[in-house]
Formats: sequence, C-alpha cells, structure tokens
Amino acid sequence: MVKIAPSILSSDFSRLAEEIQAVVEAGADLLHVDVMDGHFVPNLTFGPPVIKAIRKVTDVPFDVHLMIDNPDQYLEDYAQAGADYIGVHVEVCPHLNRTLTRIAELGKKPVAVLNPHTPLCSIENVLDLISMVLVMSVNPGFGGQKFIPSSVDKVAELHAMISRRGLDVPIQVDGGIQADTIGQVAAAGARVFVSGSGVFGHASGYKAAMDEMRERAREYVRHSG
Repeated sequence: MVKIAPSILSSDFSRLAEEIQAVVEAGADLLHVDVMDGHFVPNLTFGPPVIKAIRKVTDVPFDVHLMIDNPDQYLEDYAQAGADYIGVHVEVCPHLNRTLTRIAELGKKPVAVLNPHTPLCSIENVLDLISMVLVMSVNPGFGGQKFIPSSVDKVAELHAMISRRGLDVPIQVDGGIQADTIGQVAAAGARVFVSGSGVFGHASGYKAAMDEMRERAREYVRHSG
C-alpha cells in the first residue's frame, strides 16, 4: 500500500491547525512532523508542546522525525505529546538497539532514519526491532531541497536486505518527493513517502497533489512487478 505523509514543515505556521485539517481531509495517511534542534541540523522547529497542541486536531498518526542530538533524553516527552511513530537518526544513537527498544516500550513504533551518506549496514542488525526505515533523499535540515538520485539504489538495496530477512518493514523516503521523483523510489521498494513542498506548494491543491503522487507511485509499483 502506498502512503503519503505530508510534512507540516512546509505548511503555513500561522494557520497550522487549519493546514493539518486540510491535508487530512485531502487524504493524508500520516502527518510527518520534523523536529530540529539547531545542533544535529541547522534549523529549529517543533517541540513537545506544539505536538501536544496539534494532537487535538486529528487522529491521523503522527510520524515524528527527531533530527536532534541525544534523542534518548526526549523519547518520553515526544511519546507523551502524542507521537505514534518516533524516528531517530542512527548517526546520533551509539546504542541504537537500546533506543529502538525504549521507543517500543513506550508504546510507540520505532523508526530508524538514515542520512544520505549513512550505510545500510548500520541497521542490518536491528531490522527486527524497527517498524519502518526512513531513507533521507536529501541532507536534513531544510524543506524544498532537490532529490538525491543515488537514493533510488539505496532504497533498492534496503528492500533486498529486508526481503532476504523475511521481514515486513516498510521503507519510507523523505526529501524532494514529488510526482516526478516518487515513481523511481516506489519501483525500488519504498511505500511511504514524505512530501512537504510537493503537497503544500502544489498549484492545484493538497488533494490533487497527493492523488497525483499516489497514482504515479502505484503505476511504477505495478510495472516493477
């Protein structure tokens, strides 16, 4: 199943609740919430109070992507704020097994996140602990960046790795996802797609953007067999 997760980083913050309601009504499967600390990435965004506030707006699952140093220190805060998925970057988790296990203990779905340069071997031994793998197809920190083409091969290799293990772990892709890039990563094995400006900046509206991306992804999945 193809799922679209609009990133509220690209929404109009002055109308955040309305923007969330609009993309949910337009068919969002998840809401992607980019948490940035100004250290791990050069930007600052949402904290637990904002997530707790917008949790009241919708029941659609929150896919909270922690682009922060020392994520272990804040797992309980984000769990209590209303996250459903909690994604942590392997680059800042020296004890990744422990971190993923703790997320599951908090009743949330653990997501391992890989920067473009991070090798897949870094998660090979924890795949059985993961509810989803997020492959970054841009360097994190800012919305609206250009898709990195080598991400297609990385998704294909990850898909093969997961299949060899006989696991059912969805692959998510984040960065430069629009109608003209989603098909490539869908054919490679991705099924969950984060899109910020591709949804919120679409000239024909949120529903048209997501419908177009879903159809393009499904078309490539069908052709890839």
